[in-house]
Amino acid sequence: MFQKIEAKVLGVFMATEKGSFITEERAEVQVEFGGIPGDLHFGLTKKAGEREPMYEKGTEIFNRRQISIVSAEECAEVAQLLKIEEVRPEWLGANLIVEGIDNFTLLKEGSRIVFPSGAVLLCEGANHPCIHPGKVIQSQYPEKKIAGKFVKMAYDRRGIVCIVEKPGIIKKGDKAVIHSYEPFKGKVELSN
Repeated sequence: MFQKIEAKVLGVFMATEKGSFITEERAEVQVEFGGIPGDLHFGLTKKAGEREPMYEKGTEIFNRRQISIVSAEECAEVAQLLKIEEVRPEWLGANLIVEGIDNFTLLKEGSRIVFPSGAVLLCEGANHPCIHPGKVIQSQYPEKKIAGKFVKMAYDRRGIVCIVEKPGIIKKGDKAVIHSYEPFKGKVELSN
């Protein structure tokens, strides 16, 4: 039911500027239950917003987006689709960028990412693209009209969101092992 995939951490990042999701690179980050202390998205809970329309805006709910991870391969693919030189993880608000996994955004919910320190992140699913990173990318390429195109081009290429299942340290250069959950696809016979 699980397959193991190896990935390399190319960078670790935090969003520390008040009111901004743009991240800054660090050599390492300490992850705790709730995410990265001091990061914009840190916390066991958060206020419901546009992505949770089933709740009244501002309702306190569990924070499924404690950590955001993108892949180098998908960032390059989005840049190619937008016809620009690069899409940097900082512009997407990513906390980690990894390499070595095809179709990273399609990693199954329930998959676990294990780091050498013993830290474990639990995949909560795709990080659906929104216009805000598109505007940041647009600001880097003012001669292009790409802010609105980002959402379409980054769909299923925007990375994943995770929660911290086990605290620890994550460093640039770490080799991570992903235990990808693969649901049973066979036929199940039910008896009377």
